[in-house]
Amino acid sequence: MMNDKTEKFYFLMEKLVRAMTQVDRFDKYAILRGIAEMCKFFGVSKAVYKFYQSSTNERHGKGDEIICFDDNNAGNISYTERIITKSGAIVIGTAYMSKNAAPLSPEKEDKLQLITRMLLSFLSRHRLEQIVEQYTFYDDTGYRNVRSFLRYLEVLSEKGSLSEHTALYYNLRHFTLVNRDIGRSAGDIAMRNYFEMIEKIIGDKGTVCRVGGDNFVAVFENGLTNDILNILKGVPVIYDNNSGKRIMISAYTGVFRMPDGYKFDTPGDIMDRILSSSHAAKAGGKDNIVFFDEEMEIGKEKRMQIQQLFPEALKNEEFKVFYQPKIDIVSGELAGAEALCRWFREGKIIPPLEFIPILEQNTDICQLDFYMLDHVCKDIRRWLDEGRNVVRISVNLSRKHMLDVDLLEHIINIIDRNNVPHEYIEIELTETTTDVEFRDLKRVVSSLQQKGIFTSVDDFGMGYSSLNLIREIPWNVLKVDRSFLPVDDDGADSTRSVMFKYVVAMAQDLGLECVAEGVETNHQVKVLRDNNCIFAQGFLFDKPLPLDEFEQRMTRHFYKIKDE
Repeated sequence: MMNDKTEKFYFLMEKLVRAMTQVDRFDKYAILRGIAEMCKFFGVSKAVYKFYQSSTNERHGKGDEIICFDDNNAGNISYTERIITKSGAIVIGTAYMSKNAAPLSPEKEDKLQLITRMLLSFLSRHRLEQIVEQYTFYDDTGYRNVRSFLRYLEVLSEKGSLSEHTALYYNLRHFTLVNRDIGRSAGDIAMRNYFEMIEKIIGDKGTVCRVGGDNFVAVFENGLTNDILNILKGVPVIYDNNSGKRIMISAYTGVFRMPDGYKFDTPGDIMDRILSSSHAAKAGGKDNIVFFDEEMEIGKEKRMQIQQLFPEALKNEEFKVFYQPKIDIVSGELAGAEALCRWFREGKIIPPLEFIPILEQNTDICQLDFYMLDHVCKDIRRWLDEGRNVVRISVNLSRKHMLDVDLLEHIINIIDRNNVPHEYIEIELTETTTDVEFRDLKRVVSSLQQKGIFTSVDDFGMGYSSLNLIREIPWNVLKVDRSFLPVDDDGADSTRSVMFKYVVAMAQDLGLECVAEGVETNHQVKVLRDNNCIFAQGFLFDKPLPLDEFEQRMTRHFYKIKDE
């Protein structure tokens, strides 16, 4: 038969175990009440629990301390237990007796040790679960991460409430420039404050999480959509909490409002929709917010099909080089050409706009660029061997190449493998945007020129930093985008005419060869002559030509030039 004290001990122990093993929830206060009752039973005045993630943290005092019970009458330490978990975490439990308490009997001391070890085991496991939760569902800067987002979608799916919610993906616009202008530390503050604006609106009706860098995802009840989109369209955000200084921040946003009865196979289905609409927002010009529709779903299927077909198409040489001539409008001479890619599959041409943007979403575009350069070099080598009047050919490279530290070596290997003199090759790069650092572009251009390879900047005037681009990087050729070229209705004092005049003059003062793109009328030829821009490319002279037709132009070598 158990005596009353033993019976009470087991009663309190059962109550504490029940509180610690609740399946559906963690009731912190029920556990603390159980610990308090157990402390009073043993005459313990104070119970302290300490947790350190490692022994190093223990030495430096970097850990968590929980006072489980304290009646403000603590005397000497009665018992201390220190354990090391399999993960290397350190857990210490300390019990203090009341100042006037009698020493524990051996039986009670054994029971106290048992309870202490049980509590340490439970509390350390719970704390480790919290740490795992932190590392799994939060990034190293404290933002909830994409796993947290996907888990939230799973919960909504289980509740059958997806159709009551809207999901979105947003990318902060020009945030590289923001960091450059105000500094990375201030940029981090601005990003956090912007995030918290959205988080405050969402509250407990959804979640907002960071995917990485300046990319975020969110899901929330439909009624919050307008308020959140108003922030994403652009608001002033504090970046210096002391002075209150602010900067405008907006975002490219893809939105998916889940329809009635919506279900997914995996949460990634929603991620695909908001990501594709976000890409559309980024590529769509003025509209920075794009809602997902079924056409995007069709586009996704087409994208997957292109990506699947590409390796085989490359192997079978389905991609052909077309050449668009560049003309000297003073002499009428063929002065060069731009190599352009055309995809022939099953007797049909797949337009470049249907596959180039898709290949640019990964490094497939780099493989295609090197393929094009190789085939151009093969053509040039054959022309030289045949004694033709060979002209310089420009080959486009995607910005994706800027991350390749061995890019120069790859280009030189292709050219030299085909035994082509370097002066016959011009590498054409599109204007940089915020995702390409100037120093990378400058490194590539400078290295190419050291090897005697011409470089040109394409679509000049379309980027965000055109003047910096030509001031800091030593190009050979500047190709003026057609948007600068005056049309027939433009007078000499029109905005386009004035800008074209000064762009050409600036290029000449910098010693750059200037080529006007998109020349389509004789009036435009006259404008070029009036402004001393002698090189032109456009449909007025020739569209991009297949190899045999371009070789005919090389043989003829001259064009008849007219102007008004």
